[in-house]
Amino acid sequence: MRNTEFLRNVTIGQYLPTDSPVHRLHPTTKMLMGGFCVVAAIISGSLGGFVIMVLAVTAALRLARIPLLYAYRGLRPAVPIIVLVAALQILFASQSDGGAVLWSGWIITITAGDFLVAATMAVRLVVLILIISFFTFCTSAKELTHGTEQLLRPLGRIGFPAHELALVLTIALRFLPLLAMEAERLVKAQVSRGADFGKRRMGLFKRVYRMFPLLVPLFLASLRRGEHLVLAMEARCYTGGKGRTRLVRFRFGPADGAAITAVVLLVAAVLAAHFLRLDSVFLPRLEGF
Repeated sequence: MRNTEFLRNVTIGQYLPTDSPVHRLHPTTKMLMGGFCVVAAIISGSLGGFVIMVLAVTAALRLARIPLLYAYRGLRPAVPIIVLVAALQILFASQSDGGAVLWSGWIITITAGDFLVAATMAVRLVVLILIISFFTFCTSAKELTHGTEQLLRPLGRIGFPAHELALVLTIALRFLPLLAMEAERLVKAQVSRGADFGKRRMGLFKRVYRMFPLLVPLFLASLRRGEHLVLAMEARCYTGGKGRTRLVRFRFGPADGAAITAVVLLVAAVLAAHFLRLDSVFLPRLEGF
């Protein structure tokens, strides 16, 4: 039954209250840090820059007292997608100036540069997953709502529903573990009735095909949870963000300034590696193989 356990591999949306210095940062600071890192990961195309980001996220996980094994376990569900994206990049996105030709046949030409670009794409996906997971590890639902609303508050002057959007974002992130729990419950119910899920002897495509019958009950269960949430909010007289007050008020401190400064330096290093084209140093080494 180990292969039917989905929740243990879903780290995005999980909050781990370790009371670390990272947890005590202002929610807006943590959102700015995560936003800067995500933008840098999207803009950058440097493998060296992404390696720097992976090392920085690993150090941040240690500072936040998050078990590294648990954090990196969240990459397991994304491995098939990462491998597929990298393979498509190698086969169909050939680089015209990619260095030595390693293999050529029919309409496909594979060069050393193709492997470098595919590795860069794979590491980019890994970095994005780690950043989002780290952000949810250290930010509770209350802090996430407060931080999003704080960032969008200037738009409220023109009628933008900042609080409502913050609430939607919070619910979306926190529903991911619930969906994994619901999928795990459905799979175990089917296995108890003789269904075959997740055995290692099954191929990847066959395992994906076996998961299709779960989509309809999972979708219905999601709608049911959403309806229960709406009823619970109405029972508590929730009417939106206008006129609402907060029991706990967060304040900026010296640690917030130091954290933002560190992230700005990290982003500058990643972008410098991209614009200075440091990956060209690795290309001659790849041509030698």
